[in-house]
Amino acid sequence: MSAWQLPFVRPAALAGRHFSTVIVGAGINGVGVFRDLSLQRVDCLIVDKGDFSAGASSAPSRMIHGGLRYLENGSFSLVAEATRERNLLLRNAPHLVQPLKTVVPLSSFFGGVMSSALKFFGRTPPQRTRGLLAVAAGLRLYDLLGRRQRVMPNHRISRVPANDRGLFRAAVRWTATFFDAWISHPEWLVLELIGDACRDQPRSAASNHCRVMGCAGNILTLRDEITGALVRVTADTVVNASGAWLDRSTAVLGGAGGNVGNVGNGGKGPRVMGTKGSHLVLDHPALRDALEGRMAYFEAVDGRVCIVYPFLGRVLVGSTDIPVDDPDQIGTEPAEVDYLLDVLSEVFPKLSFGRGNVVYTYVGVRPLARSDADKPGQISRDHSVVVDAPNATRDIPIVGLVGGKWTTFRALAEEATDEVLRQLGRPRTASTASIPIGGGAELPADAAATERFIERMVTSSGVGRARAQALLRRYGTKALPLAQRLGASGDVPLRHAPDYSVAEISYLCLETGVMHLDDLVIRRTLLAIRGLVTDAALAEMAGIAAEALGWDAAQAHKELQACATALRERHGVRLSAVAPEAASPFDASLMTSSVLGQS
Repeated sequence: MSAWQLPFVRPAALAGRHFSTVIVGAGINGVGVFRDLSLQRVDCLIVDKGDFSAGASSAPSRMIHGGLRYLENGSFSLVAEATRERNLLLRNAPHLVQPLKTVVPLSSFFGGVMSSALKFFGRTPPQRTRGLLAVAAGLRLYDLLGRRQRVMPNHRISRVPANDRGLFRAAVRWTATFFDAWISHPEWLVLELIGDACRDQPRSAASNHCRVMGCAGNILTLRDEITGALVRVTADTVVNASGAWLDRSTAVLGGAGGNVGNVGNGGKGPRVMGTKGSHLVLDHPALRDALEGRMAYFEAVDGRVCIVYPFLGRVLVGSTDIPVDDPDQIGTEPAEVDYLLDVLSEVFPKLSFGRGNVVYTYVGVRPLARSDADKPGQISRDHSVVVDAPNATRDIPIVGLVGGKWTTFRALAEEATDEVLRQLGRPRTASTASIPIGGGAELPADAAATERFIERMVTSSGVGRARAQALLRRYGTKALPLAQRLGASGDVPLRHAPDYSVAEISYLCLETGVMHLDDLVIRRTLLAIRGLVTDAALAEMAGIAAEALGWDAAQAHKELQACATALRERHGVRLSAVAPEAASPFDASLMTSSVLGQS
């Protein structure tokens, strides 16, 4: 297996195979278990009814953080775990996870002290913005809990700097500054974890667009969502890592209770509940520049904690926290867009904001443990592992992952892996705590080493210096073999999205499990979230995908229409009614307004 060939398989290749563990759900938590079990040499299969990380794992605030606000709820162990995991990710995936300087605007001195105390003791306080004293106490504790593996400075509080007086509202008198982290491309980290897992255990396999239809005895029935074909595999254990779909998946797998309303929980009802978080990506150079690379972390008038920070040339804003019943039926509602824009106007009154600034929206459902809390923000972000024992129809145990957050995926995966190993009667032989992820391995640690690495890329591949730098930022040290591969093909930039090349898009199609055009456009590249997908770029990528994946004209037409619809309706991308001619081997007659679903 080459350094760049990830072992993605279609269900037909799985027929009749046996795996020690089958993992249902290929989001970050499921893939974390897949990676950890494979490191223990356990042969695993991971499947997902959609694409890898297509659910909540592709829709976080893209923050890797300890959860400062969870301190008010007394979640000290969660914050300690999350800050430790944040620090580990900064070490293990430095090509994708980087420090994020964060500023908290403060308008009062004593505000929120009593509210914080009431929250800590489980009472619902009247809403009041937190002041300097409460924030200072919280940040001191935050630094203390996050001291393990720490690589960033502690917090500080000061009078509002001169540069920020024109940014925040006039009432702001102080700013608190602390450090968390952000991740540029969470979907890519998921793919890297899959690649690392299959390097350590070549008998492990991953299949997307592959739905589990049921479990009887030790046999799982899988359906290829592309062809409709059914196949069967056998397993010794099952891991349910389907997040907000946990209860539904448990019912399909024959968990205790056998239905969504009373499933796998000793007759006590569902285990998870979902709240959706909507985010906006703005084209707003004035705000982006004024933030100076920092995140602003603040409270809206209604008490909701919001964030805004520069993101790959744009500005990312989040988020809402709204209970939902069906994780398959969600979208960013116009009222949510207006809410977030109004919050920005409240915090940055000297700047103007409108829907014209919004270039992309996305939403995910947080898989939270079932709770009776009055407000979504009060629901614990902690996680647990539960076991459904074999029953009359199922001979193998189901290990379920309840709750959790992006930052703590490794710790949750470690807990789940330990339970699977116990079920299998096998020992843990290694820890993932200090193992680099994907292109984070041997990443140059300083400017001089980075310069040498880039020079090596340029010399060995023939790509230009700027291109080498872009590939290094995108793929870490894996950029070297990829640059050599791309250079051999000429590495011609896309006409309508020159940050990527024809050969790079072809590589992504062929070797990262792409089955649909939206897999490529929305999750394998950063073009969509940066607001860079135009009709022309979409048509060009559709042409390359059609050639790489062998789509005929009808299939290409269908894929283009479906991706355009998803971009427009789910992500708020403004696609014009006039589609230009494709710029690669593809039937240009397909590039019509009817293909894009517009009249």
